[in-house]
Amino acid sequence: MEVYHINRGNRNVIDGVKSIKADIHHADEVKKALKNQHFDVVANFIAFVPQDIQHDYELFKDLTEQYIFISSTSAYQKPISHPVITESTPLKNPYWQYSRDKIACEDLLNKLYREQDFPMTIIRPSLTYETVIPAAIGSWDDFTIIDRIRKGKKIIVHGDGTSLWTITHSMDFAKGFVGLLGHQQAVGHAFHITSDEILTWNQVYEAIAMAAGKPAKMVHIASEFIARFDDFHTGNLTGDKAHSVIFDNTKIKSFVPDFNATISFKDGIKKTVEWFESAPSRMVIKEETNVFMDKVIEAYERL
Repeated sequence: MEVYHINRGNRNVIDGVKSIKADIHHADEVKKALKNQHFDVVANFIAFVPQDIQHDYELFKDLTEQYIFISSTSAYQKPISHPVITESTPLKNPYWQYSRDKIACEDLLNKLYREQDFPMTIIRPSLTYETVIPAAIGSWDDFTIIDRIRKGKKIIVHGDGTSLWTITHSMDFAKGFVGLLGHQQAVGHAFHITSDEILTWNQVYEAIAMAAGKPAKMVHIASEFIARFDDFHTGNLTGDKAHSVIFDNTKIKSFVPDFNATISFKDGIKKTVEWFESAPSRMVIKEETNVFMDKVIEAYERL
């Protein structure tokens, strides 16, 4: 495949990728940079609101055979009415604006597909990682939760830690994603692409602790209590990670028969921690996260 990347030029060039220097949000700049090229597939991972979709439609409606929008499994109904989630599960999230915006993007894409024949495909990843630490609270692109575990500090686990969750390694996600590129039967469809491994949040944090090399001192706190200290967690937890999810991947497997997620979280998170450790500059500790966790834990234990 020939891969092009629209890039403002603020980051390092990716080996094997042809960079097109332009800011995707500046339409005239992008049109000039594209120079009337035509693409088999255009994929947007950073569209978050309907205006982004309309912007892309105007840019690419005559320049691509397939437009892929990266949505989110957080768009699925919360609270869920059935424990097994398929692509036909209703989209509804009253708790998280991020998810409602993704739903609105999907609504607009479906309208453009029905009325303008815009060849869109919707993909909904679940919590996907490789060079991030997918903790519900305490880390993402930083090393804070690993540092806390290694120092014997307490960490927060929402609820009683027994709700079910699925975390997907990006190399597994890529198998399904690449299989849909240029797939003419995928046009007009929505897919989620996730691992089939189902873990409790206690098991997630136990795996993170194993990768850190020390046992985790978990403090279980209700999601609603945590959200009192930061409204972000109303969406992050109540609107997403506090609910048990079991994803049925039958649809992606029927369209991409080779798709099979094979990287367990226990193995994947170990490699992620090693990736952070391979460059000290990556091992960022966010003191504001430490302050937040200490404050919530102290308030909870005082009560």
